[in-house]
Amino acid sequence: MKHIRWAGLALALTGIVASACGGTTTPAPGGGGTTTPAPAGGGAAVTKDLIIGFSASQTGAQNVASKKQTEGIQLWVDDVNKAGGIKLKDGTVLRPQIKFYDDESKTDRVQQLYTKLINDDKVDFLLSPYSSGLVKAAAVVSEQNGKVMVTAGGADDATMEQGFKNIYQVYTPASKYLTGAIDLIGKLDPSVKKIAIVNEKDSFSTSVVLAAKPYAESKGLQVVVNQGYDTGTTDFAPFINQIVAAAPDAIIGGGHLVDGTAFAKALKEKNVSARFVALLVAPPEPTFADIGDAANFTVGPSQWEIPVKYNEAAAKALNIPFYGITSDSFTSAYRAMFNSAPSYHSAGGFAAGLILQRALEDAGSTDPAKLRASLDKTDVMTFFGRTKFSTDAKTHGKQVAHDMVYIQWQKGSDGKLAAQVVWPTEAKTAEAQLRK
Repeated sequence: MKHIRWAGLALALTGIVASACGGTTTPAPGGGGTTTPAPAGGGAAVTKDLIIGFSASQTGAQNVASKKQTEGIQLWVDDVNKAGGIKLKDGTVLRPQIKFYDDESKTDRVQQLYTKLINDDKVDFLLSPYSSGLVKAAAVVSEQNGKVMVTAGGADDATMEQGFKNIYQVYTPASKYLTGAIDLIGKLDPSVKKIAIVNEKDSFSTSVVLAAKPYAESKGLQVVVNQGYDTGTTDFAPFINQIVAAAPDAIIGGGHLVDGTAFAKALKEKNVSARFVALLVAPPEPTFADIGDAANFTVGPSQWEIPVKYNEAAAKALNIPFYGITSDSFTSAYRAMFNSAPSYHSAGGFAAGLILQRALEDAGSTDPAKLRASLDKTDVMTFFGRTKFSTDAKTHGKQVAHDMVYIQWQKGSDGKLAAQVVWPTEAKTAEAQLRK
C-alpha cells in the first residue's frame, strides 16, 4: 500500500497508477485525528479522518474515463482539506482520505474489493467505480452491508430501480441520454425520417436504447436498423453493411469509449452518408478528437461540459441553494493539478464528493441514518448541475433533477477540432451542424 501526501500529488500520481500492491490510500495532511481549537464558546474540537473507499479501473477497458473520475475525487479531497476539512455543527472537523484499489474493469473484482473496503478496511462511506456495470456490482455489495454509497459514473436505470436504501445516483439516468439528441435532430433537420440504432449490449447502453427507440418513434422517426453488439467489439463491418443497405438519415447508439471510437472511425472509413450521428460516452472524452476527421460533426450526450454555467443565479431562479465552487474554479484547479482539461467524468467524481460533503454538514454527523435522511431531502445546485434524489420506495436514490447537455465536435476557422455545446439551446456555444 502506498501512502501519498497531497503536497507531492503531482509526482505521486504516476506511482498510484502503476501500483500493483493492492490499495492506495491518500491521507489528509497531518496524519491521524487531532484536537483543534473549537469555535467560540466551546471546548476543544476533535479532528477526525473520514475514510472514503471506492474502486478505480486503473487497468482494463474503463481505465481512461475511470482515471478522469478518480482525478475529480482526488481534487475534491484536496479542495476540502485545503479549506480546513468538513466542519460539522458540533465543531468536529472531518478530514477526508480516500482508499481505492484497481478493479481491472471487472465486475467480480469490484464485488471482492467493495467487500474488502467494508469488512477489512472499515471505510466510513463509499463512492462508486466508473461504468454502469461496475456500479451495479458495487451497489449490491454496499446495499447488502448497509453502507451508504454515492455513485458517479453509473447511469443505468435498472440499478436504481431495485428499492435500494443506501445508494444515491449523481448522474442523469441512462433513459434520458439520447432523448435530447432526438429532439436536436428534429430541430436541426425536420426532413430526417429514418434512424438507425446500433448499440453495445451492456446494461447501460440497453437502458438508453430502450428509452430512445420509442421516443424516436413518438417523434415520427422510422427505426430502420435496431442492432446490438457484444462488449469488446471493434469490427463494425457487419453493422456498417446493414446501415448502408437501410440508408438512414441519422444514426444513434454506441456504448463506451473504445467501441464508440471504433464505430465512429468505421462510419468515416466506409463513407456512411447519414446526416446526423450521436454516440454514447466516447464523444465527450477529449481524446475522441484524436481520430481526426472521423470525430467531426459527431454528437455526444454529456453529464457536464466546461462552458455550461450552473451558478448562484441559476439556483436562485429555481429557488434552491447553490453549494460549492464555481465551474471556472473547478476547471482551473483541475488544470493546475493534472495539466489537462476535465471531462464530465472528472466533474462527476468531484460532484459525488461534494454531495457527500454537503449531506454530512447538513446531518451534522457521520451516523448513516442521519446521512441518509439528509441525502433524501437534498435539492441543490452545484457547478455540476442540479441534484435531487427519488424517495419513492422502488426508485429510491435515483437521480431525478440533473439534465444532460450535448456536444458536437466541429472544426473552427483554424481547422482544429473543438467540442461545442449544441443542445439545449440555452446552453449552446455553437449551432449544431449536419454531417458533410
